[in-house]
Amino acid sequence: MAGGSTTVLQSAARVGFRGQQRRYLRCLWAATATTTTLFPYMAHAKQEFCSTSATTSDNGLLGSRTNKSSGLMPFTLLQKWQKSPDSWWLRFALPEDQSFLAEEAPNIPTCISVHYNGTTELGDHSVLKKSYSPISHPSTEGTMDLLVKSYAPRPGGGVGAYLCDMGPGEILQGVLKSKRMMHESPGVLHRWDHLGLVAGGSGVAPLFQIVQILLQDPTDTTRIQLLSINRIEDDILMREELDQLAKDYPDRFSVQYSLTDPPDDWKGLTGRGSVEMVLDALPSPSTNNNKCTMILVCGRDDFVYTWSGSVVRAPPKADGTKGPKIQGPLLGILQDSGFDESEVFKY
Repeated sequence: MAGGSTTVLQSAARVGFRGQQRRYLRCLWAATATTTTLFPYMAHAKQEFCSTSATTSDNGLLGSRTNKSSGLMPFTLLQKWQKSPDSWWLRFALPEDQSFLAEEAPNIPTCISVHYNGTTELGDHSVLKKSYSPISHPSTEGTMDLLVKSYAPRPGGGVGAYLCDMGPGEILQGVLKSKRMMHESPGVLHRWDHLGLVAGGSGVAPLFQIVQILLQDPTDTTRIQLLSINRIEDDILMREELDQLAKDYPDRFSVQYSLTDPPDDWKGLTGRGSVEMVLDALPSPSTNNNKCTMILVCGRDDFVYTWSGSVVRAPPKADGTKGPKIQGPLLGILQDSGFDESEVFKY
């Protein structure tokens, strides 16, 4: 590690992350020459790069605290990297009263609900909410990273565009969501022998966090196979980071890519999915290999439906709010490939 970045990190370790946060921000530009060392998995990010010094927006300050009554947490944007023509990697500072996003569960996948002042489909002003799973490890101290795809603003939507348009120093408000129960448990460590991950487009984001949790635990031995499906090559998100993980953990992690509109010289898989693709890129059902296998599917609703059937909702609650999501029956490609409902989770 270069001397300048080493000094910053050692100083932070001596005094504590929070006490050094503003100094860290002021030094960040000086350390950009060693971005690879300071920020693992960022080595190949497109250099559409923004950073912040100690500036803040009008709607809050660095170090704002969590609202205990509402659960709303302020996250201050520190940096952003463009990862594709319409997606950004965003790094936020956590509230000053929190060292980790989920203090009590540093190895459980996390998810936040972003709150945004927008409009309903009828044009009425409303607080819009959209869930995002961080790509950073839950035990990352002081910061949280999101991978966000920007869709054109529209009535009833536009949260992604709002996030991607944020500038360093601006603050988003979000709530840490309850742990996601995957077949009665939120944990991923030491659960399965083989884990298959099927990502449609930006659906790779929550799966990338799971990959990090598993690979960074030296006691876990799960064998992971990830399949990323996109329309064109420029749409593939986290490609450099995933390829690097495959090199770093060749015995535990592999990744394949499929395009639905491939160029003539494309050498990867093609199509949105098939039984043949499952055989080539994912682990086989538990009954075929005498091992415990799990497949997680994440993407837009139509993508999840194609691979595993729809996620449905229970009837509305007594107060009129939406009922909880239910996995629904297993259908689609994974059913045709011989998996049963206990081996698939629609993430």
